[in-house]
Amino acid sequence: MADGFMEIGKLSFSPLFHSLFVIFMSVLKLSIATDSLSSGQSIKDGETLVSSGQSFELGFFSPEKSKNRYLGIWYKFSPETVVWVANGNNPLADLNGVLTFSDERNLVVLNQSKSVIWSSNSSRALRNPVAQLSDSGNLVVSENASSHSGEYSWQSFDYPTDTLLAGMRMGWSLKTGFQWHLTSWKSMDDPSSGDYTYGINVNGLPQLEVLYKGFTKKYRAGPQNGVHFPGTPQSEITLFKPMFVYNETDVYFEFESISDDVITIVRLNQSGLVQCILRKKESSTWDVMVSMPREPCDIYGQCGANGVCTIDKDPRCQCLQGFMPKTLEEWQMLNSTSGCIMKVQLNCSRQEGFLKLSQLKLPDLIDFRLNKTMSLEECKVECLKNCSCRAYANSDVRGGGSGCLMWFGDLIDIRESQQVNYEQNLYIRLPASQLDSIHSPLNKKRLVTVTVASAISGLFVVGIALGIMWKSRMKGGGLQSGKEDIDLPSFDFPAISVATGHFSQANTIGVGGFGTVYKGILSTGQEIAVKRLSKSSGQGLEEFMNEALLIARLQHRNLVGLLGYCIEGEERMLVYEYMPNKSLDNFIFDDDKSSTLAWKSRFDIVIGIARGLLYLHQDSKLRVIHRDLKASNILLEVDLNPKISDFGLARIFGGDEREARTRRIIGTYGYMSPEYAFDGKFSVKSDVFSFGVLLLEIVSSRRNRGFWHQDHHQNLLGHGSSVWLHKFTSIMYWQTCFLTSFIMILSNDMNEFVQGMVASE
Repeated sequence: MADGFMEIGKLSFSPLFHSLFVIFMSVLKLSIATDSLSSGQSIKDGETLVSSGQSFELGFFSPEKSKNRYLGIWYKFSPETVVWVANGNNPLADLNGVLTFSDERNLVVLNQSKSVIWSSNSSRALRNPVAQLSDSGNLVVSENASSHSGEYSWQSFDYPTDTLLAGMRMGWSLKTGFQWHLTSWKSMDDPSSGDYTYGINVNGLPQLEVLYKGFTKKYRAGPQNGVHFPGTPQSEITLFKPMFVYNETDVYFEFESISDDVITIVRLNQSGLVQCILRKKESSTWDVMVSMPREPCDIYGQCGANGVCTIDKDPRCQCLQGFMPKTLEEWQMLNSTSGCIMKVQLNCSRQEGFLKLSQLKLPDLIDFRLNKTMSLEECKVECLKNCSCRAYANSDVRGGGSGCLMWFGDLIDIRESQQVNYEQNLYIRLPASQLDSIHSPLNKKRLVTVTVASAISGLFVVGIALGIMWKSRMKGGGLQSGKEDIDLPSFDFPAISVATGHFSQANTIGVGGFGTVYKGILSTGQEIAVKRLSKSSGQGLEEFMNEALLIARLQHRNLVGLLGYCIEGEERMLVYEYMPNKSLDNFIFDDDKSSTLAWKSRFDIVIGIARGLLYLHQDSKLRVIHRDLKASNILLEVDLNPKISDFGLARIFGGDEREARTRRIIGTYGYMSPEYAFDGKFSVKSDVFSFGVLLLEIVSSRRNRGFWHQDHHQNLLGHGSSVWLHKFTSIMYWQTCFLTSFIMILSNDMNEFVQGMVASE
């Protein structure tokens, strides 16, 4: 046979013809009019079995970019949705595959030389075997239907690949040790076994978990508590009817679709995401409804030992009460994988007790003990007897709770539960001194004292601010600061109300710490943006005055322009020039808009922000530290010229002042420099740090807060430092990444750095 050609039967074809023939055969599948295959019959490549209800089809196929052939099952209405593969690890190299029964009555796939490349390897010998494709997608081998035995010797449902269908099990047979689990494809074009498996761990209590590259856990839904898996999102439960069986012989999970009009599958993709995918029968597309892991708290051990991953707190990782960060420097950089240690070590004395924690996914079952008959009080006593016992909980929440789980050593992979009305509590062991400090009435008294003092101080500040504003109003509408009178136009409340459609929700263009921002059109036709102080805002008159006075005194093309203000009754509003492209975060974090933003445009935005910072830090009459530089505070004009906005938290440095300290830490986590977030120290370098984070977000179109990667626990800053050398795809991108690296190591002189950056344009 000539080089470059292959032989099919007795004919030689070029590789191109072979590829075309594969495509042709994939389209023209010759379905035989039956759903079953009997002994002595066979199916060749191009022929298929179809289930009686026309739901599923079985035959040979090739993934989109592959020349190999595989025996598989797919939805008849959706050939690209393959749900089971027989010979994924042993493909056919040509179109000569045959499905038939062997002399031993096993279902086999033969290649051109009649060698067996796949076999059902049934342990039961059948006299008249029949393979039947059911309407559930299950290929079953049993005795001839005429025997009506109802028993089978083999079924494809016992050997799932990457897809779980309704009625298919995932779990273990405790009697035989047989396991049902999902295994990802190696790639979209290669159905051989990939890196990920998804199944149930039956070590003690059943747990759902993903294993990545061997036995490294990537996601864990938590132990089954008699009702559900607490780490499973509530939304996933409504997508199908889950069923969990846990008895002396079996432990497994399966599901049913929510209705006859909806098809639901669970798939483990090649990237290690467990996806719940749904399709309505009248629809032509599949929709991914849930993917796990889907957020940073889903990643196994995200907050390290004795740490808790929280859903809506900053920072995301918190130490359990009575614990503190093991490595403070790493926590300050938002890397919490080192975990937490006890503030006061246990000494196994009677002066120890337990702190009750609720709404948590229980720690991983690594070093633990389980007693299904023990009560919760007996569990507590038993845990106190053992110096190594660190926590306990009920193993079953039904009927008020029963069973005893005890943990020994560090508590790993704890997060806030996603389940509504989650009733399982965790009791962690602490020294009496720590319990007293947590529950002490003195602490509560101090809290009340601090609250009252803060309220009095706040009223004092408000009184001063109101006095200044009243004096300013008496002088004709200007705002006054100290001895200097700043002239700003004053708008009437009715005029602004009409301009914004009476603050219509349809005109809302943003919401921040100050309040809501509305788009408006004045009677002159000028478009404006109105920032209205919310009554529930954490900011108030102090920030209102600060922003009005600062922006009025600062003029630069890369700073937002303030047109005026409004003070009437309890209303406090600032009126700005309107930016049609809104804020930078709406642009770079939107997939559609971000994809159209060229690297030159991104670089120009970075340069514009740098010019604005240079003006604030050096070129203006005042040295101003912004303290809240972030994507949502960068507004974009029609030509994408950036303007720094929101000066409510800004501070003015006078004379030779280079650094200041505050006890009031305000701003946005993820953009704060560590020395400011933890010690209250801020300077021009604080803005440099925020600028560096912002620059990385502009380059990557990814948020620093909420960023996660399946291969590590670093935030965007850590991830950027490890991969930026591999991302040089253009000159503009190279320039931006080069500048990013300088930001991350921080120049000693902010002004020299920004001047150099502007000069590099």
